[in-house]
Amino acid sequence: MALPRVLLIIPPLTQLNTPYPATAYLTGFLRSRGYAAEQADLGLDMILRLFSRAGLEEAFCRIKASRRPWRGEVQQFLALEDSYLATIEPVIAFLQGKDPMLAPHLGRPGFLPEGPRFAADWRPGSIPFPASPADSARHRATLYLEDLTDLLHETIAPHLFLNRYAEQIMQATSSFDGIEQALAGPLSFTDELLIEALTPLLADRSPDVVGLTVPFPGNLFGALRIAQTIKAQRPGTTVVLGGGYVNTELRRLKDPRLFRYVDYVTLDDGERPFLCLLEFLAGARPPTTLCRTFVLAGGEVQFRNGNTEPDIPMHELGTPTYKGLPLGRYLSILDSLNPMHRLWSEGHWNKLTVAHGCYWKQCTFCDVGLSYIARYEMTPTDVLTGQIEALIQETGQRGFHFVDEAAPPAALKALALRLLETNQTISWWGNIRFEEAFSPDLARLLAASGCIALTAGLEAASDRLLRQMKKGITVDQTARVAAAFRHAGILVHAYLMYGLPGETIADTVDSLERVRQLFADNLLQSAFWHRFTVTAHSPVGLNPAADGITILGPSFEGFAENDLRHADPSTSCPPWLGEGLRTAILNYIEQAGLTVPVRQWFPEAVQPPRVAKTWLTRALADTVPEPLTAERRCVWIGGRPVVAAEGTLRTKIILPTRMEDFSISVSSDQVAWLLDLLRNASPSPHRTGRDYPRLAEARERFPRTGARGFDRFAKTAAWHNTRQAGLLLV
Repeated sequence: MALPRVLLIIPPLTQLNTPYPATAYLTGFLRSRGYAAEQADLGLDMILRLFSRAGLEEAFCRIKASRRPWRGEVQQFLALEDSYLATIEPVIAFLQGKDPMLAPHLGRPGFLPEGPRFAADWRPGSIPFPASPADSARHRATLYLEDLTDLLHETIAPHLFLNRYAEQIMQATSSFDGIEQALAGPLSFTDELLIEALTPLLADRSPDVVGLTVPFPGNLFGALRIAQTIKAQRPGTTVVLGGGYVNTELRRLKDPRLFRYVDYVTLDDGERPFLCLLEFLAGARPPTTLCRTFVLAGGEVQFRNGNTEPDIPMHELGTPTYKGLPLGRYLSILDSLNPMHRLWSEGHWNKLTVAHGCYWKQCTFCDVGLSYIARYEMTPTDVLTGQIEALIQETGQRGFHFVDEAAPPAALKALALRLLETNQTISWWGNIRFEEAFSPDLARLLAASGCIALTAGLEAASDRLLRQMKKGITVDQTARVAAAFRHAGILVHAYLMYGLPGETIADTVDSLERVRQLFADNLLQSAFWHRFTVTAHSPVGLNPAADGITILGPSFEGFAENDLRHADPSTSCPPWLGEGLRTAILNYIEQAGLTVPVRQWFPEAVQPPRVAKTWLTRALADTVPEPLTAERRCVWIGGRPVVAAEGTLRTKIILPTRMEDFSISVSSDQVAWLLDLLRNASPSPHRTGRDYPRLAEARERFPRTGARGFDRFAKTAAWHNTRQAGLLLV
């Protein structure tokens, strides 16, 4: 029997600049197992149909045909209809990188029609980041699209947002009632465009199985609109639902109404469940041996998990592929000139995973019991570098985003060394924990391998709250790690929460002061502060009494379960607190307001912070130098040393780097020892992580005087300059 043909679909809307990676991962895996798997991003297709001359013409016609008494701003858009129709396609082409020479034209006032977003935004000179003509043009084009999105959302496309779709329908989704009611309603304009994109896709690909990934709540309605259409147009097609939202929120699924639209719902990593399902559909597996799959049987939702095979190990997943996704049609928008912030919205990033899950998995606010956190496994370094090479060949792009929950220091060290050993040039960023294992030397090694930015959860800039949530870090430690990254030229973004169990307003104000100092010293370049929410599968959600809180609801009504309302008598978290934090952070990421007292950001009166103005200075001064006896290997990232002048007693050596040369003078009997150390510490294709010389061994081999003499040498300018030039101890 022929293997089923598979089509994997990204529903609206995730990102406009690069594909969400779920289908790329699963497509690559299925192809490695011999399946005819293809993929499509219908969210992008819908947006490009909308933001075209034909799409906007139809939109303006519908707005005018409604004859509603629109408010003045809508009337202003209608008055500028011709300007929008004339400019929409050049703007889209420019954001796709197809017409860069339009930048001077788009970037100057007077060409693009300007709506409310322009009036609320920055003006030249109001923020410190310099805007090139290309940046200015891209930013103005982004405001232009945001204006149009606001217009359409208010009038004929209530589901439309630039990075999500119909998210408002997903409020209080413990019941399926609201979703079903919305699906039974008339199609919105953007729904129609979505179906216009879907219909020829189905006719062309003729899939037996369609997989829909739902990574976020704002993707579910679009996914079910697609499923609804498939059932109407091709009722024999099997529809499968999975993804991050499903994995966290539909674990107790009981409502059979979902199965009017889909046939199967799978949980957690999709490779094994999808493989079992395809084997079942091909007649090669009984239904009782499906893997983590909800089915409808006898009118009731049943969970089938009878397979005995383990999850697919990381080294057997194959290489993700973007074939079938039109990388040249994605839009690089620019809503901030902050260099860290723009990584999320600008350009294509190849997505890979250094390690599955989290090696810490103790944080009380996190879903530590679910597979995406609990199952920890590193990708073998050679497999990872092979995937990197394959994706460079496929996409022509050398930018990589490692989408780990928390990439472990050891794995990143191994990856960095391998990239240097093979002379592979990439630019990469990813998510980590603020571990002290990220030493200044390891930070320099990561930077040398191409690391440009890292994100990490600080969560609360309060040691008491960090201990309570079992985060395993301190605020001082975070500051030192951030300093190591920043000194290596790596940008840092911090995720933060407020309203944690037991958190007072004074705690929040103190946290903001610490964050202000981190921004002021340029140790953070970006941050995001969101309100703490109890989730059903986290330790605090499973045992709320341990944190002194009470769960208020919502009651489970057969569909979704994740975010829980709670009461906490020891926490003060009025809405205006979040307003102040958001305003402060928006200023900080634009390097503004860093000298403003933090209490002034809040619309209500608060007490001044209890944090000393010198907190950060003291935290950084507390760094204890690592002892020379520490277990470290030597890695040389500098250039080839040159003996410049030999003397009887002293020899001058030049240590070149890509930016400057360092000159050192050593005694003649130390020359051979040092050159041998640097040669053996240099990355090369035939070297492995265990081949780099140990510091302890080099210390013992120090000429004539051994370890004691090396300890004296380590205090000299020659050793200091050698370390500055690129001798890392990692």
